[in-house]
Amino acid sequence: MLTTENAFEAIKKIDNNGSEYWSSRELAKALEYADYRNFLTAISKAKVACKNSGEVIHNHFVDANEMAQIGSGAEKLLETINLSRYACYLIVQNSDPTKIVVAKGQTYFAIQTRRQEKTDNLIEDNSRVYMREEMKKHNTALMQTASIAGVENYAIFQNAGYKGLYDGLTMQDIHTKKKLKKSQKILDHMNSEELAANLFRATQTDAKIKRENVKGQGNASFTHYVVGQKVRKTIASLGGTMPEKLPTPDAIGKAQVRIKKSKKVNKIEDKKTS
Repeated sequence: MLTTENAFEAIKKIDNNGSEYWSSRELAKALEYADYRNFLTAISKAKVACKNSGEVIHNHFVDANEMAQIGSGAEKLLETINLSRYACYLIVQNSDPTKIVVAKGQTYFAIQTRRQEKTDNLIEDNSRVYMREEMKKHNTALMQTASIAGVENYAIFQNAGYKGLYDGLTMQDIHTKKKLKKSQKILDHMNSEELAANLFRATQTDAKIKRENVKGQGNASFTHYVVGQKVRKTIASLGGTMPEKLPTPDAIGKAQVRIKKSKKVNKIEDKKTS
């Protein structure tokens, strides 16, 4: 016999992209709603909560259709909503609290959502650490290229690139905007998206200076500024968030610590199962 928790897991579906989702009609039955129209009220409240949390509603609530048996082998097309795990979590938080099954659903989806958050956070930590190491390598390469091109003041050259990418902000401006201490480096407090934008800026500036045989402090700095601007315009054309508006994460060192702890936990769990 399925436990309540297993019942929620049993109705989980996987789409063609490998993403999990739940049918709103099946979830309504699991939560013991006799009338689907009453369940739609909980969904409406969940959508409001989703929007207020800063999430995009249609990323978690996707309108769809499904075939349902109506007797004698006949089928009927019914409107449904494909729900993400987070959507399910919000729905059970807004469902009838007097039902025992709802309380169990709240526990199940809260635990599973938290597990997913930890997984997502660990993926971001790994991406940040990788991108930060790439930035170190390519900044070194860019510095060497700039030196060969005749750049004597690397700070001015570097700021030119930041100004182009960050709409006129210098390295110090970015440092201040991120509210960092004097000893903290801005690259150590960028998420993977922001690091990727800066990595693209660095690699493309390096390539352009070499390709066009740019010479002189002024020309090299201007090239860096133009590349930064073009990267910014690309982000804008894709509907992305401007780098100065991205959230500031904790230090890259803390991300490295979390990764190490995760690896230790995995090793312990592997020993237990072996």
